[in-house]
Amino acid sequence: MRLLSIASGSSGNSIYIGSDSTHILVDAGISNKRIEEGLNLAQLSGSDIDGICITHEHSDHIKGLGVLARKYEIPIYATRDTIAAIKNDLTLGSYSFSLFREIRSDSDFSIGDITIHPFHTYHDAADPVGFRFESSGNTAAIATDMGHYDEYIIRNLSGVQTLLLESNHDVRMLETGSYPYYLKRRILSDIGHLSNENCGKLISEILHDNIVHIFLGHLSKENNYPDLAYEAVRCEILQSGCPYKPDDFFMEVASREHPSMIIELG
Repeated sequence: MRLLSIASGSSGNSIYIGSDSTHILVDAGISNKRIEEGLNLAQLSGSDIDGICITHEHSDHIKGLGVLARKYEIPIYATRDTIAAIKNDLTLGSYSFSLFREIRSDSDFSIGDITIHPFHTYHDAADPVGFRFESSGNTAAIATDMGHYDEYIIRNLSGVQTLLLESNHDVRMLETGSYPYYLKRRILSDIGHLSNENCGKLISEILHDNIVHIFLGHLSKENNYPDLAYEAVRCEILQSGCPYKPDDFFMEVASREHPSMIIELG
């Protein structure tokens, strides 16, 4: 199994997960051109994608979905309430609603040889989810857009070999920045976004001997910097008292503009 972050940030998100025979996109919040360019790095194109898994209906996760659906007629997997919200988004243009496949939190489904476990996340969307992927004994997960985490989230992320996890904002930058008060409160709420510090604390809860790679994703353009997120997360891990240290695994910040390296598992 392999993972490639095509783009991750508050302005747009799309991640590729695949095996030798199955190819999946998680979210399509950037242009079709950028998605194709990212897939080309894995020697793929949009026509190779077997399914699109949607975390939730906010524009930075679906704004390229209409083009992909019209061009390639790829099945779209999302929860019932997320599907309803996407259908009401007129900015996506016309495409066949028959492409939608309803999924439920905590109910596994498969695309090809990849088993997918959706789990609920805490965000102000219709019915948002993260995803855990398993194939041939390898595991990966994507968890962004959540205002907090709890034991349920920890259980769903435990044991994964590679992970893309939200490290959205620096609390001090957000509190002193130019955002209006209501937006600051939304981001800081339990159904907003995960801060750098809370990202580091969550990582400290799930580190294990076989973890390979962690991406810090969904960074705010206005309220974070890649170097700040990276150092804040490292600091939280060091201070956590967990038996693992930041240098025990590879960690990097997923870019909003450029695709990542391809992470190979197994």
